[in-house]
Amino acid sequence: MEILYLPKFKKQYKKLPSKIKDLAEKKEKIFRKNPFNPKLETHRLHGKLSNFWAFSINYEYRIIFDFADKKKNVVRFYLTGKHDLY
Repeated sequence: MEILYLPKFKKQYKKLPSKIKDLAEKKEKIFRKNPFNPKLETHRLHGKLSNFWAFSINYEYRIIFDFADKKKNVVRFYLTGKHDLY
């Protein structure tokens, strides 16, 4: 799986606490193998973000993404942060 990290995601990721970054890297490894692994709690978003999906880093932090090209297995990470970002 190819993951594209969009500029806003990169900027937000840099600001995350180091413990959350470490956990995010572990979750990303799981995500690369299976984006719908139950450990990730992957779910479709609603409302103005209905074209996007999210998965949990932990109870408080999330990563918002979309499937850029399902055939080529490409995903874009848009945002990361606390649950209140959406």
